[in-house]
Amino acid sequence: MTYTLPITKAMLEKAKKKSGGTIITVDGKPSAVLLSMEEYHEYESLKETEEILSDKKLMKSIRQGEADLAAGREYDWEDVKKEWALSDEEHVQTTNRK
Repeated sequence: MTYTLPITKAMLEKAKKKSGGTIITVDGKPSAVLLSMEEYHEYESLKETEEILSDKKLMKSIRQGEADLAAGREYDWEDVKKEWALSDEEHVQTTNRK
């Protein structure tokens, strides 16, 4: 049996399947890539990881935090709240301000 299917629908059906992307050409030259939503989310995650890894100050802070944990220099959040006399409501209010 033969099916008739508009190109846009055919492309979307292919994109729904994780296929590594579909390269779209214009006049024979690659112009765009069509990804499934799963692949798009993976791509976004990779971009965020690249952004973090390229931030030298952030990476230094992460490495310092890892070293602190490995050396046992850590604090329980409940103890910090008690020491600073913070309530859960105050913590939520201060962390939601940006």
